[in-house]
Amino acid sequence: MKVKEVFQQTQQIRIPEKGHPVERSVAHEFLKSVEIDIPIQLVSPSHMKSKKGIFNIAVIDEGLPSLLSEKGISPLPEKDWIFFSIDENQCCWLLSLKPSFLYAAFTNIIENLMEQDIVHVEHWFREMSFSIEKSTFDIFLTQYGRLICNFNREQYIREYARLGFSHIEVNALATPFPFEEGILGEFYPDFYTYAPALDQFVSSQLNQGIYPLDYLQANLNLLKENAQLALQYGLVPGLLCFEPRSVPESLFQRYPTLRGARVDHPFRSLKPRFNLSIVHPIVKKHYAELITNLLKEVPGLGFLTIWTNDSGAGFEHTQSLYVGRNGGAYLIREWKDDEEIAKTAASNIIGFFKLMRDTASQINPRFRVITRLEPFYGERKYLWPELGNRIDVEVNSLLTSGWENNYPHPQYSDVKVLGSAYHNTLREEEKELMEELHSRKSYSFFYHSMSAHTNHEPLLGIPFPWLTYEKLQSSFRQGITTLAHLGGIQPPDKVPYAVNQEVFRLFQFDPKMDIDQAVLAIATKYAGKVHAADLVKGWQLVEQAIRKFIPLPLYSHYGVVWQRLLVRPLVPNIERIPEDERAYYEKFMCSSIHNPNKIDLAKDVLFELVSKDYAHKAFLRIDENVWKSLQCASNLFEEKIDEARRTDDDQALKVFEDQYIRTKALYYFYETLRNTAVWIYAVHAYLDTTDQSLRGDCRKLLDEMIDREIQNSRGLIELFEQAPVEWMILSGLEETPFIHGKNFPKLLEKKISLMEKYKGSEPFIDPGYMFRVVHNPYNDI
Repeated sequence: MKVKEVFQQTQQIRIPEKGHPVERSVAHEFLKSVEIDIPIQLVSPSHMKSKKGIFNIAVIDEGLPSLLSEKGISPLPEKDWIFFSIDENQCCWLLSLKPSFLYAAFTNIIENLMEQDIVHVEHWFREMSFSIEKSTFDIFLTQYGRLICNFNREQYIREYARLGFSHIEVNALATPFPFEEGILGEFYPDFYTYAPALDQFVSSQLNQGIYPLDYLQANLNLLKENAQLALQYGLVPGLLCFEPRSVPESLFQRYPTLRGARVDHPFRSLKPRFNLSIVHPIVKKHYAELITNLLKEVPGLGFLTIWTNDSGAGFEHTQSLYVGRNGGAYLIREWKDDEEIAKTAASNIIGFFKLMRDTASQINPRFRVITRLEPFYGERKYLWPELGNRIDVEVNSLLTSGWENNYPHPQYSDVKVLGSAYHNTLREEEKELMEELHSRKSYSFFYHSMSAHTNHEPLLGIPFPWLTYEKLQSSFRQGITTLAHLGGIQPPDKVPYAVNQEVFRLFQFDPKMDIDQAVLAIATKYAGKVHAADLVKGWQLVEQAIRKFIPLPLYSHYGVVWQRLLVRPLVPNIERIPEDERAYYEKFMCSSIHNPNKIDLAKDVLFELVSKDYAHKAFLRIDENVWKSLQCASNLFEEKIDEARRTDDDQALKVFEDQYIRTKALYYFYETLRNTAVWIYAVHAYLDTTDQSLRGDCRKLLDEMIDREIQNSRGLIELFEQAPVEWMILSGLEETPFIHGKNFPKLLEKKISLMEKYKGSEPFIDPGYMFRVVHNPYNDI
């Protein structure tokens, strides 16, 4: 007898009367999947017994059920597990140690075990590879990508549970733009759109009335809806906040002595921004009241992830504050030596974390506080020993003390990476530090990334299943049981063939899986047995191109959107284009009015993004190693489209058409990045020499690049207008600096027009651009 036949004979579902929302969700989805109408009975645990026609569904919170020991199954105590059985009475059991994985177990049964004979699933038992898999900086659910067209939040959150995640961030702004005042020419307010702070959802006695009540209520309502959906599918909802974040000046007009550190970026902001001094006892009460009020509204919140020293947030007197160590009057005097300041700053940081943990724990005793270590490079040696007891860290690597890259690119050993899909290994040394923290009851959440963010933003659905697997395998080999996925998953309605995520799902159930067999199985599910091998071959070709691409710092992360690379004209002298003709893209760049990136693609504020030598190495390697395999993948997918049409295979047609479009999008994306590298090298090399022969070579290189980029932009327009699938992150409301709008093809047309008009200009970069001042009174002198 098959599993589905037993399911169809079910007469009653039993779930615990004092249980979890996910048990009810699974029960209802079971009825829908099997298409039967039977009662769901709420019972005490003692009534969950073996009887024909009964399906017992439960989360086992404390201890192991006698059922498992009777069947000779003894899970490792540190491992989370799921269990499904059809016993000798044809009674069905679905059990999970925690709510987090019950839904994942159920969907796996429905999708993969229904046609199995019941003798093969008598002891279907799995220990989860990663006991915690949390989301971090989810661009679609909570960050700037929340504006994406026709976003289905419930389906998206359900997919997290299906994949085998356990924790999910839920705090997002309900409005397209944050409630943050700026001044003309300043970009900084836009940064407040992501990782919204605690005071964007509730108020305290201290700041009551500072933010409009309807604004706070709308944000809180959205947070509560997201949290409710998370709990419905067994996920632990939590927060990602930039803290301690700046507050409006009106609050300091009330309480001028509570001013803390200046936390803004002095090049990106044009007015100083300050947070509250968390040393002050009144401010501590304010934060304790904020977290208390929020948990009273949403008691299921299980964690607070704190990012800091960026985007208007920072701790007093920490070294990485953009304006340097500074703060209010209460922590330490600024003339003390650096070591004493660092030690005191670290004590202040850990005190804030403990305040948040201990206050929240009065409502949820399991509440955890999580932070990134990179901003605390100046305080790390004092902060590290204090981490412990539900104060955790999120990291790419525990071996760095700041933001430096320390892992080799998978293809090029001379290129260092940290984060993104290219960071596909972890060293043995990570394990020792992780275990040290774990001994103090502190978790290390290691990042991985299998979606758009940090890899190919704004593209959707780019396949790289083997890179995804390598990071998971390396993490598991080091004994890591807690991961943080960066950037959100692929929205399932927009990316129906998300192979990277399916690899993660399979790995959660079976870390010993054969990756090639797993990818073939996924391909078979997508395209059918006849076409599976060709789909795998196409993915191999795409990933080969990805592995051999050499990333450009910032641009290959999210900077393609930030700096509007896809729609801005690449001409030898950008300033030859009048300001009013550049306004269509400059007003949406993440740049202040004096950011040199507006005229020099190698720079961003005072940072050198890409050196001339690196750019030269990048485009040569891209030309040598990337295009052939990417073109082969496109050709293969195109051939399979034609074959599927000839044979009326609609399933295969859909998947190959989908993959063909995403491969073309990746080709155009890489072409723009390649051409950006050419611009950086050729313009700077031209300006750095007086050798006319070399200048001629640079000029020729620029002319060829411009022709290529014009053709590339035409290809993007055609893809945008004709593709039947969503292949890029696109706003359903309006364009912002973080997301493109529906006017994308119109902007590309402007780009082409300007490139054709100004392509003959002589290469030039004004070295004094950043020192320009509007209405300079000395212009005539």
